[in-house]
Amino acid sequence: MVSMAEATAAPAGWLRGRPFDLTFIVGITAVALLSGAVVVADPRLFGPILFLDLWLLGYHHVISTYTRLCFDKESLRQHRFLLFGLPPLVLAGVVLIFVGLGAWAIPTIYLYWQWFHYTRQSFGVSQVYRRKAGELIDESPWLTKAALYLLPLWGILYRSYQEPETFLWMEVRVLPVPGWLVDGAALAALAVMGFWFAQRIAAWMRGRLPIAHTLYMISHFVVFYTGYIAIDDITHGWLVINIWHNAQYVLFVWLFNSNRFKNGIDPKARFLSTISQADKAWLYFGVCLALTSVFYLSVDLAIDQFSHWALPLALIVYQTINFHHYIVDSLIWKVRKKPMQKTLGIAP
Repeated sequence: MVSMAEATAAPAGWLRGRPFDLTFIVGITAVALLSGAVVVADPRLFGPILFLDLWLLGYHHVISTYTRLCFDKESLRQHRFLLFGLPPLVLAGVVLIFVGLGAWAIPTIYLYWQWFHYTRQSFGVSQVYRRKAGELIDESPWLTKAALYLLPLWGILYRSYQEPETFLWMEVRVLPVPGWLVDGAALAALAVMGFWFAQRIAAWMRGRLPIAHTLYMISHFVVFYTGYIAIDDITHGWLVINIWHNAQYVLFVWLFNSNRFKNGIDPKARFLSTISQADKAWLYFGVCLALTSVFYLSVDLAIDQFSHWALPLALIVYQTINFHHYIVDSLIWKVRKKPMQKTLGIAP
């Protein structure tokens, strides 16, 4: 890891420095794409890769959210409702949906909500890179936003058009989408992305290419196209984007906490500030993985006590956790907030 001073001075627009950012952008993307290629080549390997994804990244990425919510007294006081008031409300909503509409409704909501959640996270990260690049980017922010959103829109429309009967082995009922709408979204996405690439080529020729932001946008295009369009099986495609999303989130939260306590141990948040020091990354990830294992193993053991209701209980409990995570993320990671901008070192 390079120092924060080097990261701030980097004209390429790195968030922390070349080693971290290339891992964050290129490394994570490569792992996600390789996982997808392996599963497509041999579907029997989907189970083992999914297991590793869930226990090393998926569950970990949910638990890492709590480093923002309750690992210090100030955060606990600020986010008390999100920790104690919101979960029962989300659980009640999931149960009502399960009872009122049926089990199919929950994975169906998950299919569309996780698509929106993944897209919004990627947009948020792209905004951080855009702000970090500063004056290097002179194109309209609306062009970047359109390029970023249109490809995922094409992807979810295509998945709906496919009319899959199951997703992650669960029954789903997708929105009816005609072929012409998918084709229209594809043309719009390709046209806007083509124009965006033309703008970046022109910037490169002028010697003003924002390297980090450009690389991130390309990774976004590649992963969303692969996960939602290139891979025919909806579940196999989901694995690609899920690995990308989870690993990205885990590293970004670490980056945020490391930046927050870059000046050393904070007596008001001694535990979190200690494990978040740049030279103790191994301790940070070790603590989060340990908490992840304890929490999710406890959940699994509790569900197993109700053998006759294990499947519906697992569906309700795990999707409650996911939906709560989605809501919390939408509230605590807003780049436009000044404290967030200060911690990440980005211009308002």
